[in-house]
Amino acid sequence: MKQQYVGLLMVALMFLAHISLAQEQPSLRDRADELYRRFEYANAVKLYAKLVDTKRPRVQDLERLADSYLKMKDYESAENWYARLIGQDESSPEHLLHYGTVLKINGKYAAAKQQLEAYAAKTGDSERVALEIVGCDSALHWMANPTLHRLHNETEVNTGNAEFSVFPVGDQVYYAGEPAAGTFEATYGWTGNAFLRIYTAPLSASGNLGTSSLADMAINSAKYHIGPISAEKNGNTYYVTRTYAGRDGQLEKAGRHRYRTNRLELYVYRKIDGEWIEEPFAFNNVNTYSVGHATLSPDDNTLYFVSDMPGGQGGTDIWYSERQADGTWGSPVNAGDVVNSAGDELFPNIGPDGILYYSSDGFAGMGGLDIYQATGSKASWTAPENLKYPVNSATDDFAYIVHREEGDSFHGFLASDRPGGKGGDDIYSFSFEKPKIIIILNGTTADKATGERLPATAVTLYDGQRKIVAKVNSGNDGTFVFELDPGCDYTVLGQKEGYHADSAKVSTLGITKSDTLEVALLLEPVFRPGQTFELEHIYYDFDKYNIRPDAAAILDELVRTMRDNPTLKIELSSHTDSRGSRAYNEVLSQRRAQAAVDYLVSRGIARDRMVAKGYGENKLVNRCADGVPCSAEEHQANRRTEVTVLEY
Repeated sequence: MKQQYVGLLMVALMFLAHISLAQEQPSLRDRADELYRRFEYANAVKLYAKLVDTKRPRVQDLERLADSYLKMKDYESAENWYARLIGQDESSPEHLLHYGTVLKINGKYAAAKQQLEAYAAKTGDSERVALEIVGCDSALHWMANPTLHRLHNETEVNTGNAEFSVFPVGDQVYYAGEPAAGTFEATYGWTGNAFLRIYTAPLSASGNLGTSSLADMAINSAKYHIGPISAEKNGNTYYVTRTYAGRDGQLEKAGRHRYRTNRLELYVYRKIDGEWIEEPFAFNNVNTYSVGHATLSPDDNTLYFVSDMPGGQGGTDIWYSERQADGTWGSPVNAGDVVNSAGDELFPNIGPDGILYYSSDGFAGMGGLDIYQATGSKASWTAPENLKYPVNSATDDFAYIVHREEGDSFHGFLASDRPGGKGGDDIYSFSFEKPKIIIILNGTTADKATGERLPATAVTLYDGQRKIVAKVNSGNDGTFVFELDPGCDYTVLGQKEGYHADSAKVSTLGITKSDTLEVALLLEPVFRPGQTFELEHIYYDFDKYNIRPDAAAILDELVRTMRDNPTLKIELSSHTDSRGSRAYNEVLSQRRAQAAVDYLVSRGIARDRMVAKGYGENKLVNRCADGVPCSAEEHQANRRTEVTVLEY
């Protein structure tokens, strides 16, 4: 989210003009580089993927491909390509830094720490990564000891695009979101999606959101990004962040290309006699800095907002203005170096009790933007406290707002682009309540072949929707402990390098009093040369060899295995049943095997680590040869994709 809509200076960059590279037809690399310079990353990756499909790819091509995926928030693909990049002879220490950052975003904190420490060792610049390393250590501790927050994805409003920054007003909420394709003609080149608009949705008594719709078009009439939004308690005055649509932004040069920096500005909308009257915030200055992300104190007399105006602590800071006797806002004052850092502070909200909630990447955190809280007002605050896991995750978490408190419990909303959502940034409701009963899960991790306990095994607890509840490493004696909620289904997954993962189902359905459960995970050693295993549920359409989305999801697991085991070389084979001619089946299976290899190449695996082989009907696993009557299920058993270990 942060890279797409805010960036270091909260800007929208728009390509203005370029000088022709030459009169001749531009090469594939020229076109890829041009798209990259224009921030059209989704189009650039298609060309860079072709350029790097060679035995000796250029480091800059790999670098830009990895960076494009990072900018697009496709962190899994970014990890694949950075893993490939750091293995090149010409790779620089800076690539270790970026690889560590991506690993951290993907929640691989121990591996991220290793890469960040390698960067520090090679450059001597340990100060640059010190905060990130502390964040890795903290994240491991927080995921092993999650808070009592329970998050729920608001599927009624979330889409495959971005939704974030809920602001409740009575029995409804406003939020920022990307319209569906075709709703508006203009699109944002960085993401390929429509510019942000303001939506509204009903807020139920239980704290969940209903079907959404575009808000009043007077608020949504600006040209580029609109949002987030906040309001005064009277419900008739709104503060809306917009991207400046004029031509006064600062010109930037990148090589022989020019770009205009269009910053954010804050607009005030007042409803007078049923009509919306808009006016700019008095301290907008689009030539020099951005202003946006406004929120109000409980008495509506202090306006907090975010800006990169001169006089701050770092990138974007939290500032405030006080309401004057005539109703205008006074000159901005920086909220101080306690809550502001050398990084970016964004999305402030003030809770009902006056607590400041905001996001920052300038303190030790789990990755991306983390949510913090501080007590105080104006320029006097307590030290910010990280809200830990599961409020925070390895990706961007922001726009945290509390809208209801009931004794020791409270409810609200936040936004996150964590894995498992419906799209990019999703809106999550949350509750915080103390448990009535305590259910403990005791577990062990062991080698399936020998029975010996396996220490330092990564154990992840998932809920019924495959969302991570907690994550620990088994101890020196191969044991681990989780605390469970009643009335839930769980999956426990154990993973260790050099072993097949093992998982087990655990349920607390029907448990009405405190209890202790037990589970044993048995991991089998893997990757012996000559070993063959089947990739289950790889299906192709009849007489086709293109990779279907369901097959791609299975192949992505193989991509991860290849990425995490860089010495592994494989034969990827495809097999058919006996129906059809032998020659035709061999051709079809070869095409299917080649398509699977090509898919792995597109995801960052070097082609020389794989051999595609189509065996047709030459290696049937049952009696169903030519002329033998068999059931559909028996024929299906022969239509399979297998992996054989060649080297490890």
